[in-house]
Amino acid sequence: MQQKWQRWNIASRKWLWVIVVVGLLGALPVVYDRLQTEKSAKTVEFVFDYRDLVEVASYREKPQDYISEQLDRLKAAGVQSMAIYENTLEDYRKARRLMIWGASDIASLTDTVIPENENYTYVLFTSAKNSGALSPVIREAFGRLDITTEEWNYRGQQGLIIKTPLENATLKPLQPDPITLEMLHAKGFSIVPRLVDSLAYNQEAVKRLMDRYAELGVKRILFEGESVKGFSDDADMASITAFADLLKEHGMGIAAIENIKVQQKGFSKLAYLLDYNVTRLYSLSEADSNLKTEVIADRFSLATKDRNIRMIYLNTIPSRDTKKAAITDTLDNLIESLSGPEGAVAKIESNGFTIGQATAFDVADSSFQRYFKLIAVFGAVAMVALLISYFIPWLTLPAWVLGMIGSAGLMLLKPALFEQALALAVAISAPTVAMILAIRKINEMGPPLRANALTFAVMSPRRRLTHSLVLYVKTALISLSAVPFVIALLNNITYALVLDQFRGVSLLHLAPIGLIALYVLLYRGEFAFNKTGKLLRTPITLFMVIAAGILGIVGMYYLSRTGNSGSVSAPEKLLRTFLENTVGVRPRNKEFLLAHPLFILGAFVAYKYRSGAFLLIIAVIGQLSMVDTFAHIHSPILISLVRGLLGLGLGLIIGIIAIGVWQIAEGCWKRWSPLLKKL
Repeated sequence: MQQKWQRWNIASRKWLWVIVVVGLLGALPVVYDRLQTEKSAKTVEFVFDYRDLVEVASYREKPQDYISEQLDRLKAAGVQSMAIYENTLEDYRKARRLMIWGASDIASLTDTVIPENENYTYVLFTSAKNSGALSPVIREAFGRLDITTEEWNYRGQQGLIIKTPLENATLKPLQPDPITLEMLHAKGFSIVPRLVDSLAYNQEAVKRLMDRYAELGVKRILFEGESVKGFSDDADMASITAFADLLKEHGMGIAAIENIKVQQKGFSKLAYLLDYNVTRLYSLSEADSNLKTEVIADRFSLATKDRNIRMIYLNTIPSRDTKKAAITDTLDNLIESLSGPEGAVAKIESNGFTIGQATAFDVADSSFQRYFKLIAVFGAVAMVALLISYFIPWLTLPAWVLGMIGSAGLMLLKPALFEQALALAVAISAPTVAMILAIRKINEMGPPLRANALTFAVMSPRRRLTHSLVLYVKTALISLSAVPFVIALLNNITYALVLDQFRGVSLLHLAPIGLIALYVLLYRGEFAFNKTGKLLRTPITLFMVIAAGILGIVGMYYLSRTGNSGSVSAPEKLLRTFLENTVGVRPRNKEFLLAHPLFILGAFVAYKYRSGAFLLIIAVIGQLSMVDTFAHIHSPILISLVRGLLGLGLGLIIGIIAIGVWQIAEGCWKRWSPLLKKL
């Protein structure tokens, strides 16, 4: 009965492969929808931080003239938008709209005695125009906070007394300078407001602000600080919902800042309420604005092409240059990085984008997509069951049945967890199964398990090369079969916008290596449990301990290279830039420089020497890396496909060269080793 059960389970593999193929066919329409979504937003917007420009101008002889000149230069270079913050009294002061003093300062200024029981803030406007524009803004803002203001004059200049200490008054957020807004609008810039959540949410005040922004043509909002507008009062006032209604009413969306340490609180909820009218934004920091112009241009080009970035945020900062004995900034460097045939704007346009106000993706969601996803689920579970079958054959059918039952339960209770878990499982399973089948093929055609000699030449070098290359292509195709499943399972705009992330990247990078190592060590020929017993009885030597330590260090370095935050050496950066500029898309170094050539060489060697299969343990890195490329959902599918194919092509060339080197080395060894023994 046990043997019959074993035969049933092994025979069921062919049906599981049929289900896998059907699942792949079901996943393809979902892949098509994803492609349509990625094509729907092709406009890139450059945004400059206007506060930084004011800060830089404050160190110039004629600040207003300098601001006007730089705005014209930025406009000509391709910057369409200015980021405007909710101002403070200090911002107004830096813009030279007014002057501010505390109680002790005003006493010295007016040559009077400081009041014993008054600690107020004194505001003096620098012109009647500034008074007319800013006085209502200041009075309205402090009035909402129950802080009294009254008119005040000094030497014929109009001003205000704000009845709160200077330290408190300068912290309160105020509406952006209306004079600045009008000036920027007149120069043809779009406005990108940056809102804070520091005060109690006031729907009427926010509505007036949104009305004003709508008049200026505002289409997208940024947030400053750790939370979105209305988050602090959302539990009591449902303020995020109210704010979302205002944004939808005015046709405005929001921007998600790439690589911030923690997502701004309330952002995911607001994005959902806005039907994901969200674009991704890459911010070039003040420090990085001093990089070489070609480096900055490459960063912007890669961000838009490889990571679905549609807004690029520019910062600058004044600094003391002791060599020049002057205050300098990075504006010239930024403008140069955008301009010219090798500038960012030209590169971005050559990639098929246009420069203008960024728009959100128009999500393609066909009416039958959910049914195609369900078919893909069947195929993905079948692939996982196949992986189990090659290690524990008698669990093949139970794994399939339990997998379907578990999937149904998770799909109903926690759909997001289900999608990620199954996507991770199939991403691990496909490259592992592909490598197992490659090893089994080599076992069938290679030398016997118990040969008297170290070698057993069953094929000529040319035939071994042919079989190795065919096996290379077959293995890559089976590994890539995971891709449609991963795309179908994670086809949600939240992943494209990185509001949700595919988790388990470290496990994806380690599990196939461990499983293939286990298969090579325990599942080649002799029954696995017999080998396990022998291994457990093997004495531990100092060499084993050292080898384990080295493997641990190599593993930690390997993991440090994975994910979005992986570290890269300087020579590799140069190689990446060269490949990007040469072929347009950068393949992964570990694929074409290491793993793919090792697969070809390992298969070639293993057809003659059984120990050559150990090279395939490292070669699996290339297979899992190809799948991992597509697991970066914020990267376009076509870019990931080209990257994988380039890696396979370059790896093929290097692998053939490696075989040539091996053949030469093997020939030299056969010729010279007898002579060395005589010596």
